[in-house]
Amino acid sequence: MIKSFKKLLTSVDVLNTINGGISEPFLSLQEQDSAREITVRVPGLTSESLQTEIVNNTLTIFYMIPININGQLMLVPQIIYNKTIPYFINTAKIDFLQRDHELVVRLPFNELRDGSTHRMELDHD
Repeated sequence: MIKSFKKLLTSVDVLNTINGGISEPFLSLQEQDSAREITVRVPGLTSESLQTEIVNNTLTIFYMIPININGQLMLVPQIIYNKTIPYFINTAKIDFLQRDHELVVRLPFNELRDGSTHRMELDHD
């Protein structure tokens, strides 16, 4: 088991040379009035190959790379984006779409976008 794991790590480290290289992903972050948008494109991949996941308030965008280890095909995730979702994003309304062979992840703002201001008074007993 440990031997296979070491081989997997080694194959991931040298993936660039053994498998002919990995395409450099294009990632763009844009802010609009009501949301942030993350646009992702990886040359040679369709936008359907890109996967989006939210786990423990962390947004991850990735695709799977097939690697042959000892005659066994394994899928290894290639992470493009992995960040904690800010407090001012409405996580319940995050969505994604395909636009011109790109994946677009839309992160709509919530009411905390412009900050919160209130005055606190000290209670006197």
